[in-house]
Amino acid sequence: MIQNKRLGNYLLYAAGEVILVVIGILLALGINNMQEDRVLQRKQQAYLSGLQEEFELSRRKLETLMAVNQQNYQNGRRLLALAGSPTSSFPEDTLSNLLYQTLALDIAYNPNNALLEEMVSSGSLRHIKDTNLRIRLTTWLSAMQDIERQEEDLRMQRERVLDLFRGDEYSLWTVLASTEHDPPPDRESAMPFHSNLPLLQSRAFENRLLLFTYACASTDQAHYQPLMSQLDDILELLKRALASS
Repeated sequence: MIQNKRLGNYLLYAAGEVILVVIGILLALGINNMQEDRVLQRKQQAYLSGLQEEFELSRRKLETLMAVNQQNYQNGRRLLALAGSPTSSFPEDTLSNLLYQTLALDIAYNPNNALLEEMVSSGSLRHIKDTNLRIRLTTWLSAMQDIERQEEDLRMQRERVLDLFRGDEYSLWTVLASTEHDPPPDRESAMPFHSNLPLLQSRAFENRLLLFTYACASTDQAHYQPLMSQLDDILELLKRALASS
């Protein structure tokens, strides 16, 4: 074409070749991006489904724990109402049942955070498109530290009440035997029955039990209830994200 002085046609042809090459590159990039988007979409779907399953299980665990904490609180209040009562007419087994129902169960929240922690450590949390959801998930992990501190304080108050039974003045044997909650095996030379009714006249018992019940109430109102609201918000965001993905 150049030899035949058809330079314009040659340039037009060359420009067409360049355009075709560019279009081919753009198409290849577009296809590659579409494939990557599909991979990321499937990955996000898997993460969202896994997180939803984890948080639903964590919610059931929190419900159970809140019920136990509420039971400890209510029975602790019943014991406090009996403080100062005459010991002569009060049934031993009633006191034993209240002591057992108040102090037997420890409180420790253990949510299912395996997937979430793995996502944070690997940087996979960025695959969650919803910014609000990402923030809530990060906040959830930091909230666990606050819950652990509160539960440690509650555990300490519970142990201070139980410390009264680690000496010679009161008897755990009587509590277990009176309530038939897995009492210890019979001893060869059983000690005489030891009543715990004097506990009702003990100022130390009343003070320690009062601190324990306050800790139960604080754990529920200032920690577990807000945590449940936070958990419900996350589950709602996960539900929306799954519906839109």
